[in-house]
Amino acid sequence: MPDRLMLLDTASLYFRAFYGVPDTIRRSDGTPVNAVRGLLDMIARLTTDYGATHLVACWDDDWRPQWRVDLLPTYKAHRVADVVAGSPDVEVVPDALEAQIPMIRRVLDLAGIAVVGMPEHEADDVVGTYASHAGIPVDVVTGDRDLFQVVDDERQVRVIYTARGMKNLEIVTDVVVVGKYRVLPEQYADYATLRGDASDGLPGVAGIGEKTAASLLGEFGTLEGLLEAASDERSGLSAPVRAKLAAAAGYLKVAPAVVRIVRDLQLPTLDDAGAQLHPIVGDSRAELERLRTDWNLGGSVTRLLEAFDARH
Repeated sequence: MPDRLMLLDTASLYFRAFYGVPDTIRRSDGTPVNAVRGLLDMIARLTTDYGATHLVACWDDDWRPQWRVDLLPTYKAHRVADVVAGSPDVEVVPDALEAQIPMIRRVLDLAGIAVVGMPEHEADDVVGTYASHAGIPVDVVTGDRDLFQVVDDERQVRVIYTARGMKNLEIVTDVVVVGKYRVLPEQYADYATLRGDASDGLPGVAGIGEKTAASLLGEFGTLEGLLEAASDERSGLSAPVRAKLAAAAGYLKVAPAVVRIVRDLQLPTLDDAGAQLHPIVGDSRAELERLRTDWNLGGSVTRLLEAFDARH
């Protein structure tokens, strides 16, 4: 089997599992295990269906880093202020999910799955760094459009997009990004900056929507090129667009650093992180089999063991 790295936007997946699997599934002490079960089933299916040989569960050591908030105070602010019932887009962790996170970490450890985070950075930044430097084909599993900016056909980096559920996964490549947004993946961060994104608290430039943002980037290439054109009276940029960009000058000065995923973190190598998948054996397998009963994880553990048994 040729090497292929799978990078999990882990919180995106366990939130989806929590809201997608009934919380009536509980262990004997009453603690829900729906997110644990759902995540294990996702990992078993994804690694099998997409032929992963290496796997990293990328972790949010800080889902709303202060340096991003200092640049743009509205960044993800609504996710702190408002709890939207039933929404996987809210990072205020419900108590029933909070109780499962230590269990998730425990089963990932027993399965030998590399878990990598970085202080003051989001899982997106871990994903971006590994995706940019892996040297082997990469599948990024996420429900977050921000990660479309790492898609790169030439380097064989694609996104397995979960927004429509595990039964309707979408493989996002260069062609898909262009088809959806009329920009290249490397333009996506600038596009999101201009257009704005309510889910991340990005106000965007007032009066510039998706079509205008795509058109401007199609003409000027990058946000930097667009702003240079705005300062050049001979560029042909219309007066109304100049006015809109001028009105948003403060936002446009800081937003790119917030929106762009970090790609140069000092992370452990895939070998040092233990990313290569192996059958789960010995004491770890025995403990997982015990937890299958004690934590009522049932067939989810069985499916994970079978998926990893195929990695030999």
